[in-house]
Amino acid sequence: MQKQPAIILVNPQLAENVGMAARAMMNCGLDELRLVAPREDHLSPKAVSASSNAEEILYKAKIYPTTVDAIADLQHVYASTARHRDQIKEVCDADAATGEISRLLQQNVKCGIMFGCERTGLHNNDVCLADSIINVPLNPRHCSLNLSQAVLLVGYEFYKTQIEKPEPRLEMNGTELAEKGKVVKFLEHIEDELAECGNYRIGEKREKMVINLRNIFTRAHLTEQELNTLYGVINYLAHKKDV
Repeated sequence: MQKQPAIILVNPQLAENVGMAARAMMNCGLDELRLVAPREDHLSPKAVSASSNAEEILYKAKIYPTTVDAIADLQHVYASTARHRDQIKEVCDADAATGEISRLLQQNVKCGIMFGCERTGLHNNDVCLADSIINVPLNPRHCSLNLSQAVLLVGYEFYKTQIEKPEPRLEMNGTELAEKGKVVKFLEHIEDELAECGNYRIGEKREKMVINLRNIFTRAHLTEQELNTLYGVINYLAHKKDV
């Protein structure tokens, strides 16, 4: 099993939110869930349904009576909160925090991330137990997050530290980029049709218009499929013109 931080939900109120948090965890490759005195049954049908096939996380979740009990075996704990509650703590965003968590885990330091209940978030007595605070910078006018949203945001930042960042790619869906010769032939076809429409009445502007058109289509990196579609459009319009 890969090294990962424990996700600790302190006094969660709604079973659905616990289920959705489990779903967010599975999205991000996390599976160690700890619940501190949950108000509702985390294995209720509502929670299982909200987990959307992540119920295995719910079934293996551990229940603790207090926050102290939930973090007792951990060595470095983070409190995810938008409010520092007037405490002297290191505050970092999720990106920096999860990078540090990843490094600590490689040193076999057991880490955990605490999230507060839906209504009030983490209390002072919870935050004071944490080594650092994770603060997700959001719109200052409305920075409140649903519990599962907070888990997903922080979880995703951790997940990114565990994977190789994918490079941008063009999804071809079974086609391939059109050869330049075919693109030029298509452009000449458009230019011929425009000439027949009388679009080049002002001769000195023709060269600039042709260059502009060619730049538009060559920048587009047309595929064979797209080129065929454009041929069909131009031919249809040319037919309509002759009717």
